[in-house]
Amino acid sequence: MITRMIDLQIGDSFTDYFVISDIHVRSDRNGHPFLTAVLSDASGSLPAKMWDYGGPLSEEDNSRIVKAQGSVTEFNGLPQITIRQLRIADDRDAGRYQPEDLLPCAPIDTEKALADVRELTESIGDADYRRVAQAMLDRHLETFRTVPAAKSVHHEYLHGLLMHTAYMMRTADYLADLYSHIIDRSLLLAGTLLHDLAKDREFSFSPLGLVSGYTVTGDLLGHLYLGAKETAEVCGELNIPEEKSVLLQHMILSHHGDPEFGACVPPRCAESELLSLIDRIDSRMEIYTKACESVPEGSFSAPVFSLGKSVYHHPLTD
Repeated sequence: MITRMIDLQIGDSFTDYFVISDIHVRSDRNGHPFLTAVLSDASGSLPAKMWDYGGPLSEEDNSRIVKAQGSVTEFNGLPQITIRQLRIADDRDAGRYQPEDLLPCAPIDTEKALADVRELTESIGDADYRRVAQAMLDRHLETFRTVPAAKSVHHEYLHGLLMHTAYMMRTADYLADLYSHIIDRSLLLAGTLLHDLAKDREFSFSPLGLVSGYTVTGDLLGHLYLGAKETAEVCGELNIPEEKSVLLQHMILSHHGDPEFGACVPPRCAESELLSLIDRIDSRMEIYTKACESVPEGSFSAPVFSLGKSVYHHPLTD
């Protein structure tokens, strides 16, 4: 690679390779087509536009490597890429870039994070909940350790689901102790591990391993239903008591909090309420992290769609 996204400044021109995502082809008020997307490499990402766009990329090309020529401009006080030429990388580009330089990865030690998940899973006190959690982890292990947690918004990079789950399980472990008078730690930890495992069936993935879209099953049913259904099947195979099976399914089906945010049912026990809050905490802290990375200290970000507001990036004092 010649260019690193993190080094690009307003006014810079470049010709280089990037991963393209969040592709949309729209028309301006005069009917002229234009493309909006995000270009990224392992160091960061920037929003991009290409005017008078006639192809060849479409929304089906999300998470592919492209060769782009353009420059960094300013929009609402923030950097944005204006693309002049764009094409999908092909055989003629072999050897001109290294995929590991382009792919966004979770900023974690993946082996340590996986060891933390395993340790917390093994610490589940109730034998029934522990057996279900271990069986589900074994079923999903290869995808769990590598896939992103989302298509966009939060943890949308390689190993994102592992990072998201590991952070949530650590938070759940702490809060279960703090609220031990009302929280069943075993149920909370098991539900936290299981809550997003079915994303490996909800999403379709590019050859690079990034989320490129949704499977038909994932689009029609979603990971909450798919996860709850698989959990019920595993509980049946392991002869888990019915109430424990139902509680684990409820944890998964309600972890988005409210139906307006995608939950199949609202949380109806203390553990499911806490899981939904832990999920919200971790996802929003990731959104704040990304927003602050894109602006200098002492500045406000552009409005962040998923938060419904701009955020202020202040220096850390610790």
